[in-house]
Amino acid sequence: MPNFIDRRLNPKDKSLGNRQRFLRRARDELKRAINDRVRSGKIETADQDQIIPIPRKGISEPTFQRAPHSGHREDVLPGNKTFGTGDRIPRPAAGGGKGSDPSSSGDGADDFQFVLSRGEVLDLFFEDLELPDLVKHNLKEVVTFRPRRAGFTMSGNPTSISVGRTMFNSFGRRIALRRPKQAEIDELAAELKKLEGERRPSAATQQRIAVLRVDLATLARRRKLIPYIDPIDIRFNRFEPQPVPNANAVMFCLMDVSGSMGEREKDLAKRFFVLLHLFLKRRYEKTDIVFIRHTHEASEVDEDTFFYSTQSGGTVVSTALEEMLRVIRERYPSKDWNIYAAQASDGDNIPNDSERCVSILDKTLMRLCQYYAYVEIIDERESEMFRHADNGTSLWNAYREVSAEWPNFAMTRIAKPSDIYPVFHELFAKAPAPAKRG
Repeated sequence: MPNFIDRRLNPKDKSLGNRQRFLRRARDELKRAINDRVRSGKIETADQDQIIPIPRKGISEPTFQRAPHSGHREDVLPGNKTFGTGDRIPRPAAGGGKGSDPSSSGDGADDFQFVLSRGEVLDLFFEDLELPDLVKHNLKEVVTFRPRRAGFTMSGNPTSISVGRTMFNSFGRRIALRRPKQAEIDELAAELKKLEGERRPSAATQQRIAVLRVDLATLARRRKLIPYIDPIDIRFNRFEPQPVPNANAVMFCLMDVSGSMGEREKDLAKRFFVLLHLFLKRRYEKTDIVFIRHTHEASEVDEDTFFYSTQSGGTVVSTALEEMLRVIRERYPSKDWNIYAAQASDGDNIPNDSERCVSILDKTLMRLCQYYAYVEIIDERESEMFRHADNGTSLWNAYREVSAEWPNFAMTRIAKPSDIYPVFHELFAKAPAPAKRG
């Protein structure tokens, strides 16, 4: 069995193996710290590099040591001028030991700060999760194709002729078949013309003229039989369709900002939006975020206005869906973008508007979205009663029809911050079946 020894240096002279072992040992502490920071941070900065403080006790490494009270050994301590055989060594004074407690002497054990890269942060945060319906059509990541050069072919479109390859083949064929050059024919013709211009040609000249005429006829015939470009020389550029992953995703955040949505509800919604955004950025090269808030009217706003600006008015949920559809048609065509949506609401809606919401989702939006998640924020005192109950608000009951019809539509209820991560895992642990494209 061969043995391979890799003597290449690690990046920046750091041991990647030791770093991974450290991450495995301190995984629980790191995950706790990351979860806390993501929940309290902004959506755009949640996936940046993180500096995580870790207690000193969490980074100790196991070592082999000799048992102090067993075995037989003799120690030689060079440089001893104070003690002799049989002397007793006094116990050290208190206060100079290790630990995080303050002391007047000795070294303390402060927290250790470890820098996690973006990839490590996301790997820890989304451990054991799978993205839902990441790509368009039949759960495949590849959705588009582009032509890729794949050599040459003898047939094809005239516009795809490879001039260089064609001339290369023509040149090689003419050399192999010894096609006469025009310069050679011109030289013989000039000589023949000169000899024929003599007034009294000799017998040798007449014989040379006859030979030149035969040679010129032979060369002209060979030149016609061996064309400059033959059909067998022509080559066309060959292209094959290469699958290209759709690296663009857009995340629509829809939220009710009417008076019924207080700070607690908005905070829970923000935490869920942060998780979904990080989840998508882990997979897609480019992820846009569109914030749509609504009362009785809906509008696209920036992040600060979405979460922190106050607005009064009633609640008409269908206006947010119509605004989302407008933005998709103007900037995010479904053939170029993977569209995800997350809607947060307390379930309030005016009478008869819930049916309109179902109509918009069923006829249009669900055919465009890769995944649509509806999170209804309920009162914490009623969480156990209503989280999995069949009864609910008018919007909840209406959305149940959409959930039954479309596998890429998920809905759930949350009541407190500790519900966010379990609910997120429940929504996205399993990829749904391909969306109906009717």
